This record gives sequence, structure tokens and C-alpha cells, in this order.
Amino acid sequence: MIHRHILTCLFVIALIPLSAKAFPPASPAGGNYLVLDGVDDYAVLDFKTYGVLLPKGTDEFTVEAWIYPTTPPAGNVYAMILSQQMEIRVMSDNGQRENVKERIDWETGDLFLFVRWHITVGGGPATQGRIIALSPNQWNHIAFQSKEKETTVIVNDATSILPRKTTLAHDLLHFQHPKDFTLGGFGKKIEIHDNFFRGPFAGYIDEVRISTVARYDVGKKGFTPRDKFKKDHETLALWHFDEPGGTRIFSDASGHAHHLVGEGGASTGIPLAVEPHGKLATTWGRLKQ
Repeated sequence: MIHRHILTCLFVIALIPLSAKAFPPASPAGGNYLVLDGVDDYAVLDFKTYGVLLPKGTDEFTVEAWIYPTTPPAGNVYAMILSQQMEIRVMSDNGQRENVKERIDWETGDLFLFVRWHITVGGGPATQGRIIALSPNQWNHIAFQSKEKETTVIVNDATSILPRKTTLAHDLLHFQHPKDFTLGGFGKKIEIHDNFFRGPFAGYIDEVRISTVARYDVGKKGFTPRDKFKKDHETLALWHFDEPGGTRIFSDASGHAHHLVGEGGASTGIPLAVEPHGKLATTWGRLKQ
């Protein structure tokens, strides 16, 4: 017994100088979150059962989440955060996006957050996209919203605004990839063109909410959420991912029964946050649990 306590003590002492990045971070809203290994796991709503989430003719909405990217994707991989009527994905700098970096507030090591949505033009499918910088190894609140003649991509308190109306498509017959609503990818890489792929997202996702209203006044400063997302009449789907660690069924807190299923091992995680200046007693207590 005494030898075990000595080993535990030595282990804790060795942990103290380490950065908090070496451990799963605490949730920005408290509780658990979805853990994705970036290999083959993802969460899904089956298209045959649920169809598209946002109904035909939707032109006011907000899709938002907290994300924590860890391992950056390869330069030819678009790591999928969310996919269906729109795609929210991150990309690494591969030396071929200098024109993008000139147009956004980007620093070395940042990822590119790319939102691509599907709209109906003249009865046929078309796409548009917006790009904004994203910091890895930290929690980022991301949102995509549309209202009237303004479409906005949000990362924390930074915004990229397109002065045009966006109407989401409900007919996905043109898709060359799965039509399911997914978080984290599709469990495999899917080629888009010329050796570029839709691929898995490595990191953590928390507090995903889909609404039939534009929730954020981008004219204000400091509008990043500080608490758990709440449901209201405009909430279409809401996942807190607060189920016990290891759970692979994620309940929809909106009341609309859009319950996600974890595939490939995707599950909730139990946060073990070791702050750089945290107290030894706190760290020891968490490790003994």
C-alpha cells in the first residue's frame, strides 16, 4: 500500500509542470462532451429516419457549437465538424492558401474554419462558402446564422458577414457523400476531387444547438455564450453531451427526439482538467477518483 502511495505522489509531482493541453480540457459549459479520435468515430442522425433537420424554405436559422480541435488534419483533408444541409469543417495550412490568409485575421498555427452551405438557385443545387481563422487546442464557440439579407460566420466574437440571403436546400439528391446529419465526419475519408478528402475531426465537441432564429446580434461586442445553451420555441435540436462518460447515445434536450448515435467508438468523455497553476490537492483528488 505504501509503495502505491509513493508512486502516486511521484506521478502527481511529475504532472505539475505540464501544460493543461496534455489533458482533456474542462467543458466550457460544465459537464461532459463528445470525444472524437479523428480516425473513425462520429455521431449521426440517420437520414432515412430523420430526413433533413431544417425544413424546406428555411432562411432564418442558427447552427452553433463549442469545439476544441486537437490534432490538425492533413493538408489535403477537410476535417468535418458538422454535415448535412451545410458543412462546417476545419483545414490546416498547406502552403496553398496564401490568398485566404491575406483576407482574414490569421496567425501561424491557426486552422481555417470553412462553412459551406447548400442553397437552391433556379431549382438546382449551388454552394457558397466563408472562411475564418480558428485556434487549435482551445475551446472556440462557432456559429453560422442567417437572417433576411445577412449571413454570418462567428468564431468567438469574430464575425465574417456576407450581405445576402441564404435559403437552405432540403433536397439532397445531388450529394456524393452521406446525407445523414453527422458530427465529426463519416467514419472514413471520402474523396472530393484531386486527392482532397472530407475526413474525420479530432478533438471535442460540446453544446450543439440548431435554431430556427438568428440568435446573435453581431453589432454588439462580447456576445460569446457563458453558460449552457437553453431551449426555447425556436430550438430544433440541442445536445449537451452530459451523459455519463462512455455513453454512445446522446439525448436531444430540445424535446424533438433527435437523439444522436455514436459510431466507431464516439462517446462522451469525463473531463480531467489539470490547470497549469492548479493546487496539488485538487490534482491528486481528481487522479484518485
